[in-house]
Amino acid sequence: MSTQQLVVTHDEVAHRYEGRLDGRVVALADYVPQDGAIAMTHTEVDPEHEHEGLATQLVDEALADVRRRGLRVVPACSFVRLHVQRHREEYADIL
Repeated sequence: MSTQQLVVTHDEVAHRYEGRLDGRVVALADYVPQDGAIAMTHTEVDPEHEHEGLATQLVDEALADVRRRGLRVVPACSFVRLHVQRHREEYADIL
């Protein structure tokens, strides 16, 4: 498990959330904008940082941003789908 805090930013032009450690992108979550929602389509972590919990941190931050923006999420990515299923009560309001 990573002890470093992932810094998550939203790149609206590229339609992705990026996670950085020491300024370097090590995780990303791509999405497709939809009417009132975003379809999260792909989550990826740099192979040298796998199994550190970074994808979970990234997705949690992305979903918090979706909620702040008053949107819904369509979990098209298998990782995101599994994550929201595991935390169904926490994310029920944006599904």
